[in-house]
Amino acid sequence: MGIVNIDADLHDQIRKASAVACRSINAQAAFWIKVGLLCEMNPTLSFNEIVVRELRAAGVVADSLQVSTL
Repeated sequence: MGIVNIDADLHDQIRKASAVACRSINAQAAFWIKVGLLCEMNPTLSFNEIVVRELRAAGVVADSLQVSTL
């Protein structure tokens, strides 16, 4: 593990995004770094396609979920 120096404004954005996503600040930064790396390695895929691919690779199966109507 190491220390990464980032701009104060970026840190503030990470803090805000982490609250929305229910992640720690470190987890939010790691998520953005991973997604950014995946986007650079797969420039023809959209963000949504990358997320779906990663969820499937992790074994998440949304087809079996049932949505209730209120």
